[in-house]
Amino acid sequence: MKKQQIDALWGHVHWLGVLAETGSYTATAARLGVSKAAVSQRIRELEAAAGVPLVRRTTRSLRLTEAGEGLVEATRGAFAQIERSFAGVRELADTPRGVLRVTAPVALGRQHIVPLVPAFLRAYPELSLELDLSAQISSLARDGFDVAIRHVSVVPETHVAWTLCETRSVLVASPDYLRRRGVPADPRALAGHDCLGYRRGGGSLAWRFEPLAGGAPLAVPVRGCFAANNSEALREAAVGGLGLAVLSDFTARQALLDGLLVPVLPDWRPVGLFGDRLCAIRPYSPTVPKAVQVFVAWLRDALKDGFGLTP
Repeated sequence: MKKQQIDALWGHVHWLGVLAETGSYTATAARLGVSKAAVSQRIRELEAAAGVPLVRRTTRSLRLTEAGEGLVEATRGAFAQIERSFAGVRELADTPRGVLRVTAPVALGRQHIVPLVPAFLRAYPELSLELDLSAQISSLARDGFDVAIRHVSVVPETHVAWTLCETRSVLVASPDYLRRRGVPADPRALAGHDCLGYRRGGGSLAWRFEPLAGGAPLAVPVRGCFAANNSEALREAAVGGLGLAVLSDFTARQALLDGLLVPVLPDWRPVGLFGDRLCAIRPYSPTVPKAVQVFVAWLRDALKDGFGLTP
């Protein structure tokens, strides 16, 4: 094959690498901003030039052949270097520009990220922002996100994180519920109460508490008539008097200020359901795009005082 023909295929190889990351033609097309048909055509052209199948397709799955995996692995470092070099060139510009793709949890995004977006985009008019609100922990590299906002206690070793603020969890209930059912004296008393569960999966529900004065943590099996995988839903159920709920401080804050909820067991700290830090996270790289830098700086400044419930 002539060098001119090989040079014309570099873009095809890059698309194959994206396909390897995303695992589907649809996701690859969305990532690259092209049609699914265009991706399929490029892969067929690359396979024709290579003379061997590079992708094995079935009605339910897609995976690379040994030859395809070898080609992607052999060129991954080169394309990563090109990406870093191009990012470095773009950073020479004084003004951040382009599309910034961010993922954040639903409740946090709705309550505290979205309200900051208008002023941020007015300050950086050459930036546009795509915000994905999801409870799923996305793969930033696979799904094409520049940064994730996450409520965490531990950050993966392959990622870097900027702490935006400290957070805490709080046990709350409505005044009406506590009038009807009484105020629990310690975590063990929760066995006799309706407890609203935050569900990340199946199985029994238990809450863990640590005494603020020091001492051994306590795990308490709990049950109730309502569970959800969204903290806003649990907050509204608690406001409606259905039971006690463990909420993140940023979800509970306004309802506590308005008197719709009150703290319960203030001498005990719920642990394990939510992280203790709000962080901006991205995979490690030698350079950080300027758009990410200014966005994280904006969030850190806006959230530096936390949510008013930390002791």
